[in-house]
Amino acid sequence: MKRCLILVEGPTEERFVKDLLVPEFELRGMHLTPVILMTKKVKSGGKFTGGVTSFAKMRADLVRLLPDTGALVTTMIDYYGLPMDTPGMANRPAARPMDRVRHVEESIGKDLGCPRHFLPFLALHEFEALLFTDPAITAEAIPAPEKTPELIAIAGGLAPEDINEHLDTAPSKRLQQVFPTYKKTLHGPTAAKRIGLAAIRSCCPHFDSWVTRLEQIAVG
Repeated sequence: MKRCLILVEGPTEERFVKDLLVPEFELRGMHLTPVILMTKKVKSGGKFTGGVTSFAKMRADLVRLLPDTGALVTTMIDYYGLPMDTPGMANRPAARPMDRVRHVEESIGKDLGCPRHFLPFLALHEFEALLFTDPAITAEAIPAPEKTPELIAIAGGLAPEDINEHLDTAPSKRLQQVFPTYKKTLHGPTAAKRIGLAAIRSCCPHFDSWVTRLEQIAVG
């Protein structure tokens, strides 16, 4: 069975991978293992995990994983809030968000030397965008189903991955405006699992292109 190591931003993404992607790819002959980004080591031998505080820390984790040439290495990191020292961030094209995120992904690959078994992926704009695939299911998972119309309206009719990255209007900020009790690690994976992988893929083309590429590698 083929192996894939996925460097994820935190426990929310770790659970998402385990709940939605692992079962799907086991059927395709690929075992996926989420690895939470390590942000700091301490003298006692422990470590802090989760969140991208600098590209140097993310790069260190990738350098640690990439020597395992028997496994595909990929990422599931939020594009929103990436530190400016991330390759490609300073010279992003003034074009569609899809073009900007692909530019940064390609730049990260080049920075690591373009290894053939490395597939960088950045969630556009962040994990919470996936939850806007089905606002009704997300509202039920929180649970506050009566706020479904408000959640639909606050997204402004945008496709999930088109919800922008401004401080007050990023997907997570919009959710928090409607649901002050929203907890990413609790409600996020629950809502995503109820929505289902197929529905998310149908509404989120950048995410879908990543999963499609993983499928191609699994059967290739």
